[in-house]
Amino acid sequence: MQPYSNASTAASINATQRKLMLGVAIATLLAFAIVIADLASGGRLDPPELRAAATLLDGSWRFHTGDDPRWAEATTDDSGWEAVDMTAAPGSHDGDVGLPDYVGGWMAHGHPGYHGYAWYRRAVTVPAGPASWDILGPTLVENGYELYWNGLLLGGSGRLGAAPRVVGTRPLQFALPAGVAGTRGVLAVRAYMPPVSGVSADGGGMHSVPILAPRPTSDALHRVQWQRTIAGYIVDVIEPLTMLALIGLALWCRPRSSHGRFLIFACIALALMAARRLNNAIVAWTDLMDLATYAWLASVMWVPTVAAWTFAWNRWCLPPWRSFDVSAALLAVAAIVGAVIHSASVTRGSRLASIALFVVIGARIVRSGSMRILALVTLASVMAALFGGELLDAIGVPGIWFPFGIGVSRTQYVYAFAIPLLAFLSVRTLFPKRADR
Repeated sequence: MQPYSNASTAASINATQRKLMLGVAIATLLAFAIVIADLASGGRLDPPELRAAATLLDGSWRFHTGDDPRWAEATTDDSGWEAVDMTAAPGSHDGDVGLPDYVGGWMAHGHPGYHGYAWYRRAVTVPAGPASWDILGPTLVENGYELYWNGLLLGGSGRLGAAPRVVGTRPLQFALPAGVAGTRGVLAVRAYMPPVSGVSADGGGMHSVPILAPRPTSDALHRVQWQRTIAGYIVDVIEPLTMLALIGLALWCRPRSSHGRFLIFACIALALMAARRLNNAIVAWTDLMDLATYAWLASVMWVPTVAAWTFAWNRWCLPPWRSFDVSAALLAVAAIVGAVIHSASVTRGSRLASIALFVVIGARIVRSGSMRILALVTLASVMAALFGGELLDAIGVPGIWFPFGIGVSRTQYVYAFAIPLLAFLSVRTLFPKRADR
């Protein structure tokens, strides 16, 4: 009876594996379909009839560094201010989401390295008629802004003042006062870039200009702007959700798995990766997290993620090497120190040493690990996700692509490959076939 029982059990496990792998494949294709559909929808150009009914407030603006609340007033004499051309080149877009009508910031207009407050002003004529009018705020500003009409604060992004709180810029819609139709007023934008922000050749201030539009055109354009913004970060929501689903699969597999300890640490690493990716959407779509917190998390969260993956893969080939666990912990401490003291050399040294640990683990998998090819390819994809700067920049892989006109980062592409591989690998550990045992 024992041979029959073993054969029956093996057949049952193999059938379970096939069903689970089919489910993973279907879920992967469904996630791809959702993402592609959203990218295609969000990447479309603004409907011509909507843009024809609105006024893009590009052209010449007056610009002044510094800060004075009186600069919001219509009576302010700005004749001595700089003139900056806010007209975007045809087809221009930002290098992240793909937002259209992109222009360089104040660092590209004679103020390299400048941080702090600055003001933009221009006169705007509102067409006559019975319609109510709105201003669609600039969709990309470094980093916070306030919008004024003839000295009246309409609103803005973040909180400026004595203790500024800057958040991600997103599509905002501001109602102009009643009775402005047929009049001429002054639109002023107060922009702020914190001292801790990174410096780029064209950073600082407005990178897109406001739009003047009547209702309901303004409502429709605002929805189009949000569709583009959602599409720009939809992958940062779908991929964390799939990571959480993968955690559930791995935990279900663990009691029946030949690599249970690997799955435990992989779940920890996946949870950290999901939180890190989801932060992108949170800061882009909401005000729940300010940019300072986001930047701090981005500089620190990769540290425990790398350590967790090192612990996980060290347990793929048994027995795990205790020296690797100790090394991973020490490298994590060094990386945190490097992030706190802003030492690029310490951070880079920690990352290179972590890569060396993964390479040695890969060599162990080749020599003695089970499921060698699948495990090795999965390990390589995880390494590419964690160390894209060191591994992919060196071979010229671009950091971002723009399918359908929406930015999708290199890391997001790697995750799209790594997540299904990890799912297949988890399923394959279910008391594998006799040849693999």
